[in-house]
Amino acid sequence: MKLESNTIVLPDAEATRELGRNLAQSLPPGSVILLEGDLGSGKTTLVQGLGEGLGIKDPIVSPTFTLINEYPEGRIPLYHLDLYRLEPKEVEALNLEAYWEGIEFPPGIVAIEWAERLPDKPNNYIKICLTYQTDGSRLAHFTTIG
Repeated sequence: MKLESNTIVLPDAEATRELGRNLAQSLPPGSVILLEGDLGSGKTTLVQGLGEGLGIKDPIVSPTFTLINEYPEGRIPLYHLDLYRLEPKEVEALNLEAYWEGIEFPPGIVAIEWAERLPDKPNNYIKICLTYQTDGSRLAHFTTIG
């Protein structure tokens, strides 16, 4: 298993969106992004950038209450999941593997907010932890697994 780690500074929300746009241009179908960070740390903003980078025209909003938003109309599909309100047993019952295994859904980019609640992780993923800084910027710490 290959493990790489890197941290970048995101001075504002636009930089966070730009990170998402850049990721969308470079990630292949079947990519999984696990997002962690406090409320308001920029997880949804990053996913909005992903959507822009994939050419998705629909507004990207956090699926806190719907749990999963699917955006099939981009260059490749985007699956946006939010596990904030769920316990690990509830997450397990959703069979989220179907999104990254590419069997039931066309392969796309799977972005999961509150990924620390995910009991079983895929074999390959990028984990991005977003943290506030005292100057109002954010740090994005990347860890690539697989």
